[in-house]
Amino acid sequence: MHRLVPFVVIQLLLLLGIFSFSGNSSLLLEERERERGVLLEFKSLVSDPSGILSSWVFGNDSSDTHHCSWVGVDCDAQFRVSSLKIVGGGGGGGGDSGKFDYDLKEVVDCFNVSEFPFYGLGIRRICDARVGKLGGGLPGVIAELGKLRVLSLPFHEFSGEIPGEIWGLENLEVLDLEGNSFSGKLPDSIKGLRRLRVLNLGLNRIGGQIPNSVSGLVGLELINLAANELEGSISVLVGGFPRLWGLYLSKNRLKGEIHDVWGSNCRNLKYLDFSGNALNGKIPVSLGNCRELRVLLLFSNKLQGGMPRELGQLRKLNVFDVSRNSLIGNIPAELGNCRDLSVLVLSNIEDPVYGELDGALSHSESNIFQGSIPMEITTLPKLRILWAPKAGIEGEISRKWDSCDRLEMINLSQNLFTGRADGVFDRCKSLVYVDVSLNRFSGKLIDNHHDSSMDELNSWDGPQFTFSACNSPPSQISNSRQLNKGPTAYLSFFVSRACLRISSLQLKAKFFVIRRNRNNEFIDAHRVVRRSENARLLSEINSSLHETVPATSAQSNAEDLQADADSPSGTGYGNGKNQFNSIEIASIASASVIVLVLLALVVLFIYTRKCAPRDSSRIQVYERREIRVFADIGVPLTFQNIVKATDNFSAGNCIGCGGFGATYKAEVSPGVIVAVKRLAVGRFHCIQQFDAEVKTLGRIRHPNLVTLIGYHASETEMFLIYNYLPGGNLERFIQERLTKSIKWKALHKIALDVAHAIAYLHDECNPRVIHRDVKPSNILLDNNYNAYLSDFGLSRLLENSETHATTGVAGTFGYLAPEYAMTCRVSEKADVYSYGVVLLELISDKKALDPSFSSHGNGFNIVSWAHMLLRQGRAKEVFTAGIWETGPHDDLVEVLHLAVKCTVDTLSIRPTMKQVVQLLKQLRPLG
Repeated sequence: MHRLVPFVVIQLLLLLGIFSFSGNSSLLLEERERERGVLLEFKSLVSDPSGILSSWVFGNDSSDTHHCSWVGVDCDAQFRVSSLKIVGGGGGGGGDSGKFDYDLKEVVDCFNVSEFPFYGLGIRRICDARVGKLGGGLPGVIAELGKLRVLSLPFHEFSGEIPGEIWGLENLEVLDLEGNSFSGKLPDSIKGLRRLRVLNLGLNRIGGQIPNSVSGLVGLELINLAANELEGSISVLVGGFPRLWGLYLSKNRLKGEIHDVWGSNCRNLKYLDFSGNALNGKIPVSLGNCRELRVLLLFSNKLQGGMPRELGQLRKLNVFDVSRNSLIGNIPAELGNCRDLSVLVLSNIEDPVYGELDGALSHSESNIFQGSIPMEITTLPKLRILWAPKAGIEGEISRKWDSCDRLEMINLSQNLFTGRADGVFDRCKSLVYVDVSLNRFSGKLIDNHHDSSMDELNSWDGPQFTFSACNSPPSQISNSRQLNKGPTAYLSFFVSRACLRISSLQLKAKFFVIRRNRNNEFIDAHRVVRRSENARLLSEINSSLHETVPATSAQSNAEDLQADADSPSGTGYGNGKNQFNSIEIASIASASVIVLVLLALVVLFIYTRKCAPRDSSRIQVYERREIRVFADIGVPLTFQNIVKATDNFSAGNCIGCGGFGATYKAEVSPGVIVAVKRLAVGRFHCIQQFDAEVKTLGRIRHPNLVTLIGYHASETEMFLIYNYLPGGNLERFIQERLTKSIKWKALHKIALDVAHAIAYLHDECNPRVIHRDVKPSNILLDNNYNAYLSDFGLSRLLENSETHATTGVAGTFGYLAPEYAMTCRVSEKADVYSYGVVLLELISDKKALDPSFSSHGNGFNIVSWAHMLLRQGRAKEVFTAGIWETGPHDDLVEVLHLAVKCTVDTLSIRPTMKQVVQLLKQLRPLG
């Protein structure tokens, strides 16, 4: 009997297992059937004119897994749908690892490359022209596929909002809806997608702001939100994605600064594209920490200041474009450390790559650099494109081009280069495009002795340039698969622009080249330029007025000239019947010179009567310029002596760079020093409106406001003249005080002076002024620690000058009140918040966005830090070394409470600046 017990137990367990298996099997069958129904419902709800989903039908067999073989459907081991991947208009892969199995005759670009030439470098795709597209709204029923890990439906014609159910798919790893027409906004909460690795919503019409909840998706490896209609700041994406290798935000309406925190957690970042927005502030130094960066696109923004030298740490950087900003300063020689750098674009006067978006962008900004191009850049071994026209670069061009074997295109036109250019590019054997027009070079530019096909031209003394037909682009461009690569995309873009110019001038296969000597004094002014067999693209001539002029005689005798050019012995000149004799040549040359001299005189006359181009990088001091003065400083102020005193606004006299322009020290008379803030001309479109606003500012007077002495405003130059403060700004004071013995009394005085100034603007000034950008760099000091607030009224001035700024945020990330940053609604309480941040910086040794806060997580700043310490009873830790020991503890804690109260989120709790002044007066130190 006892022996039967184990046997019975085993039998029972087997029966239970069979029943359990049968039950699970039944459940799985039901689940598969349900998912099959979901797919069929999805099919019934979408538009499918091309029959992409024609295979989605019930089969005749009894298999339970037939839906896993449908087009675009993949299943897991239990036959549950794990992937729905249908690429509309094609099935090409993307990125460096993408595999393409299509004949080039059957592939098309998934998007309009002419409109988005640099979109998605590293991930852009090609499509099969034979494949159709799905349309209509995206059915939310797809979210019922609970095991779905990949939802990839790019380049279809889906429209409307992305269904809310999608954001709750807990197993989803890839959400790829690129290239559709989705609109609406991203939901406030997408925390359900905790496993998400790829968020690709580029090339849609999604608006609103990037929700804060995105920062919780720490596993993201790719974020593509480019070419949408997003607004607000990029602060929610700061530093919280350790696996991120691609971040694409181009062509949106994003504003604010790219703060230093960006470089705190970017060890895997390879592609960073912020182009085509309205980002301001400086290029963060911390980007130098992103050592894996290959592509860095910052063009078409409003970035200011200089390029940080730390970018030289990006040894793997391949493409770097900072054009169409307001950068100044020297080009850092440290970029020469980027040994893989292939494309360097410092400025660009071609047609805007990204046009204006409902007034959100202004492409009048231009970079004005100082000095010349460092030799370290000209000797980069892999450099293929160097593009820096109209960039204010001066001096002699480097003669060190020893490693330029790969250099194909170079544009240094409309700069201030001087000296001889003899043979500068002789070693650049791959060079196919050169534009150095409108400089002050002399001598021969290129000597083509290395080109065997040009031997017949070597007897010429003048510079030689070659043209070729634009309908035969290089092989590396003709293959559209290569447009995923940054250098090839840039090469294609600039070549297409060059060919368009040739086409607009109706130039045929051979030309007369006419040179003017107004700027470029190249020897031998007239040469017949002939086509070279191996000239792949274009080598552009150096003319000061027109690049090329078609010669009537060259067109009428096209066949003869072509035959002559192709002849090994032909020189273009001879005594044959169909050639010009020496008398005819001399007559044509003489007539051409006379016509050109007359034309130059006419142009010069017009030029002197009108103002120079708006964005001219040099000051024409011979033009009549007026300075309007509000305060007498004892010496006359003229345009000429301001320009002279600043040494033509040279870098040596620059004492600061802010959000509105650079400030220069100017000694207009012995012992009489003023500060001159040079404004970016293109940002103030209406001179009359500018005049009216500045006159209002000129009437504002207070002991703790810098004095606006006068101003100048014209189409080509704008600057404001202030009293000069020798103590520098508060930002520098805070940085340097560790080396000085600063007492609490001095800090209190600074805090009270600034509070007085803001309270005056809010309550006593008529009209009332909201500063909008209160920060340490806008607070100046004299030698006695008296504080003066600067840049007041400039935000309003800019708002009234730029239509796109009326709904935007003027301010600096870290000092912006949360309600101002989120809603763009400004009030006096926004200034109170900014003042509270300044007060916290003044009493502590921390910056608003100090790197030490990164360990606390995203969004943690000096405000969060101070609130936390005060809440935990650790107020002492807020104060910088020496202050707690020398100041009265009770007063110091009161000041900390005041700063915390100024920075609370609730506006009604924040005090007014008048109340801040009253409290600080009560805490005035004795003695």
